[in-house]
Amino acid sequence: MTSRTDERSTGFTARAFWVSEPGRGELRAAELAAPGPEEVLVRTLHSGISRGTELLVHAGRVPQSQWAAMRAPYQTGDFPGPVKYGYLSVGRVDAGPPDLRGRTVFCLHPHQTAYVVPAAAVTPVPAGVPPRRAVLAGTVETALNALWDLGPLIGDRVAVVGAGMVGCCVARLLARIPATEVTLVDVDPARARVAAALGVGFALPDEAAGGRDAVVHCSATGAGLQRSLDLLAAEGTVLDLSWYGDAPVQVDLGGAFHAGRLGIRASQVGAVAAARRGSRTHADRLRLALDLLRDPAFDELLTGESDFEELPEVMARLADGRLDALCHTIRYPADRTGEAPCTP
Repeated sequence: MTSRTDERSTGFTARAFWVSEPGRGELRAAELAAPGPEEVLVRTLHSGISRGTELLVHAGRVPQSQWAAMRAPYQTGDFPGPVKYGYLSVGRVDAGPPDLRGRTVFCLHPHQTAYVVPAAAVTPVPAGVPPRRAVLAGTVETALNALWDLGPLIGDRVAVVGAGMVGCCVARLLARIPATEVTLVDVDPARARVAAALGVGFALPDEAAGGRDAVVHCSATGAGLQRSLDLLAAEGTVLDLSWYGDAPVQVDLGGAFHAGRLGIRASQVGAVAAARRGSRTHADRLRLALDLLRDPAFDELLTGESDFEELPEVMARLADGRLDALCHTIRYPADRTGEAPCTP
């Protein structure tokens, strides 16, 4: 995104998290421009780390062929770095149109203490959705889009392979379809507790029942994709939500793949699912995702919280496995020492 700081500089300085180079992050100053008539100044309350995509960015594993496709809406810099990346931010509007001032909003913005964006880029958080839970809006939106792509039917038997943020959100939404049998499949037996809280079954990969009408794959591993195919009933489809970065993936398309007329289909949140593209906009989809977050079961995905100042260390610990998390959230300081007030 092109900075407008030179046009309307205010002297208001925020702080932002950058991947300075693959494997290393740091906090940097971010000078903000005064909001224009159709813009808002947002003070961040919470942000969430999208563990799959953001860790690939942190490691410098975005393939060059996907640099343009993987740009976040308010990304600054370029892959592999320095780059400011992220898209799960919740804050309060300090300045902007009267109908938004003082409201808690969600925005697809990187980790930053405050930011100025077009008013149309923020979505108010509904009453009944706590601000910290609202960071999951982007992930629930991905899951919602996947269900629009999948088109599950009442009574279907569905497995979700990979109990990360996206897989857990998909499983919870599937569980709300009457008479649907949903099994969350993961290599970590501790995810059984999460599955129970989400109201779905759990199985280790080798123990999962086959004959599934559909499988949603979210593990981002070749082994997970292969197991997903193995779990299908004849004529079934694997909906693949995983993004593998620069990692090659190999699957066995012999055996039952052709005889069973199995399918593999990709789903990605960048475009509204074809089944709803004519009747829903991106904004409609995000508003629905936020409304679905009234469900307190999603709190099970919020597995840790750290202060903004700790973010470089937190990202490093997530990357090397020292910190295990589904969605680790970042808490922003109420007292922004050193940040000048910004007026419209």
